[in-house]
Amino acid sequence: MKNKVLLGLVVLTVAVTFLCGGCAQKKELPPKDKIRIGQAVSLSGPLASGNAAASSPYYDLWVKDVNAEGGIYVKEYGKKLPVELIIYDDKSDVGTMTKLLEKLITEDKVDFILPPWSTAMLFAAAPIANKHGYILIGGAGGAEKLKEVKLPYFFQVLNFSETQVPTLADILTELGVKKVAIIFIGDLHGVEYVGRAVPEFTKRGLEVVLKKEYPMGVKDLSPLLKQAKALGADAFCGFSYPDECMLVTGQAMGIDYNPKVFFLSVGPAFTFYKDAFGPAAEGVMCGGAWNEKTSPGAKKFAEHYKEVTGKEIGNYWGALYFYSSMQHFKQAVEKAGTIDQKKIRDIMAKSKFDTALGPFWYDERQIFVNHPGEIGQWQKGAFEVVDQGKKRTATPIVKPAWPKKK
Repeated sequence: MKNKVLLGLVVLTVAVTFLCGGCAQKKELPPKDKIRIGQAVSLSGPLASGNAAASSPYYDLWVKDVNAEGGIYVKEYGKKLPVELIIYDDKSDVGTMTKLLEKLITEDKVDFILPPWSTAMLFAAAPIANKHGYILIGGAGGAEKLKEVKLPYFFQVLNFSETQVPTLADILTELGVKKVAIIFIGDLHGVEYVGRAVPEFTKRGLEVVLKKEYPMGVKDLSPLLKQAKALGADAFCGFSYPDECMLVTGQAMGIDYNPKVFFLSVGPAFTFYKDAFGPAAEGVMCGGAWNEKTSPGAKKFAEHYKEVTGKEIGNYWGALYFYSSMQHFKQAVEKAGTIDQKKIRDIMAKSKFDTALGPFWYDERQIFVNHPGEIGQWQKGAFEVVDQGKKRTATPIVKPAWPKKK
């Protein structure tokens, strides 16, 4: 009898321990009424114009759309959580950006982060995000060097030199270009693009007659343009940001330098460039690219943006990419049912979701691969995709001569 009682007590003790252990494992979640997303980005300084035209409006639209639906449904909270943005100005300075990003993560303890603007900024931000186990969906920027580092929490969205330069080289060959002049900004964007361009151009028999670096904040590029013209370069490539694109276009017009191809990497895809130069934008090429013909979702996205903001789309490179990347992110959060970074990251890395751009997914390197285009060109007021192959929406043209001043 005594043994039976002891056995019963042991069984009861084990059962209680097991049940209590199970209770202990179920962690109570702290109350939560919103998802806080932080961003350190250029609101002032030389990178601000690009961010204002090409990036921030499309993240803002995504937030508005999500909140109009009540927020993102998170199963572990059993409800939709609206999104709140917390934004700091990095003043176009990498050091400031990194400090602010650390602050957002360690002091503000935001739930998620958005990317800064520009390749160099993104290159500096990715290791910080990865160190803290924060997902960073790369927006405006892309670097081949990021592939060399193991960054499981970083996702590359935009096209970059690896994808765009070979496409550009094929187009130059198609248009009968013989000599190319290259100028480039002395940061990671410019350095990587020129590093890829020289061998790609040379491989196709194109002669690179000029290769010159310039600093951020440059005020006069006419000496380099005059060299390009004197050397007979029938293609001009500027691996540049928007402020320099505006500068170099006006100065090329001023010296009447009319190459067959006038390519600027970051700037002409923004409609403020077309609005500023009017008919002179005809034939100018740029990195990109998409337009309303890209997909039914792209057309709907452009119409929706105008309906909400009262403005036309201002960016025919990143806008559709950024918005769609956040649609992909939202679906990953909802599938994960949690705001746990690792669980969401694992779903993002393996899942294909429908977005405004179309099917959106990342390859094994966590690089988005379904680009609607690599190179665009202004033709008759539309930004056309001129890549060789099925993504082409128009055949590339030789840039007409700059309009004569009246």
